[in-house]
Amino acid sequence: MATKVHMEALSPTMEEGRLVKWTKQEGEAVKTGDTLAEVETDKAVMELVARADGQLIKVLVPEGSTVPVGNVVAYIGAPGEKVPEAGAVAPAAPPPSAVSRQPSAAPAPPPAPTPTAVAASSDAARVKASPLAKRIAQETGVDLARLQGSGPGGRVIKRDLEGSSPAAPSAPVVVRSGAAYEDVPLTQIRKTIAKRLAASIGPIPHFFLTTEVDMERAAEARSALEVKVSFNDIVIKAVALALTKHRACNAWFQEDHIRYWNEVHIGMAVAVEDGLITPVIRDADRKTLVQIGAESRELAERARNRRLKPEEYTGASFSVSNLGMFDIDQFTAVINPPEAGIIAVGSIVPKPVAEGDKVVVRRRLRLTMSCDHRVIDGATGAQFLKTLKQMLENPLAMLL
Repeated sequence: MATKVHMEALSPTMEEGRLVKWTKQEGEAVKTGDTLAEVETDKAVMELVARADGQLIKVLVPEGSTVPVGNVVAYIGAPGEKVPEAGAVAPAAPPPSAVSRQPSAAPAPPPAPTPTAVAASSDAARVKASPLAKRIAQETGVDLARLQGSGPGGRVIKRDLEGSSPAAPSAPVVVRSGAAYEDVPLTQIRKTIAKRLAASIGPIPHFFLTTEVDMERAAEARSALEVKVSFNDIVIKAVALALTKHRACNAWFQEDHIRYWNEVHIGMAVAVEDGLITPVIRDADRKTLVQIGAESRELAERARNRRLKPEEYTGASFSVSNLGMFDIDQFTAVINPPEAGIIAVGSIVPKPVAEGDKVVVRRRLRLTMSCDHRVIDGATGAQFLKTLKQMLENPLAMLL
């Protein structure tokens, strides 16, 4: 009897997946553990593997389709074996999740009709590209068909358009079309961001604390290091050490209890093309600044390439979000539940400050802490920020 290939839950929060590419074709022999397809989840591009030996005798879902978890997408069996056609396949119960050490996911909702995109007349409209890349190409007049995509499954993404010239430079670029607007389907990661923000900023009683830090000594210490580290690495290390002294901030709010962590795992917000993801630097308090720098660069690169594993972006006990590189002086970040707090990091700006009876220019940094008031009281958050500020202004102890 043929074995059903289900759309598996490849991340802890995955409810549906977009089938990016079939790596095996109908008629090919497969073995247990072979990669059958690449699937875009709500966080990354993951591999859907075979759970049986045989031949891929039927593919039910074309590339680019979005499928609810639990649905049958293909069959593995003996050559010539008969299987139901796509329209005859009844919705299947979700198989066990491929993600280990995670709580069981709720049953997937009944499959909803998959929206069908309106066919476009141009070849460029049929090129695999992200919504952002398509919009940039339309506005700049770049022919997507001429580009080699570097995204999942050869998908053209934003960075592929950098330096590209319009297909017809002498002609005026048409930015506006006859349509008043364009509807772009949500990506898997954008759907998840929307759900998590609604579950955070609404139900969670946020309050915010801001402090300004003198970063002169931190800048001098950074310059003295032989190995390159960023200011964000320094902030992550300082946050991790401060959390060891303020356990009340290193916590999760649960429905009937508060979980106070004895380990410090820092979520590091990374902007990706379709949204945001937070890779986790585990045991950040026990790692040197150089180790944090190397790990943060590696995780950020794999996050942008959508190649993080579920265990690399789940389980943070506290998070850090940095917009300083975008010349943002100060902002407030939304808490990533079930965490109880997050630090928003602005840009380091030279400012005139009073030093005794003189006015001098010092490099200053604004930090804003978002707190879940169900877990962290005002004085508790203020004491944590005070410790964090002291560490950043006297960084030698954490550079070891």
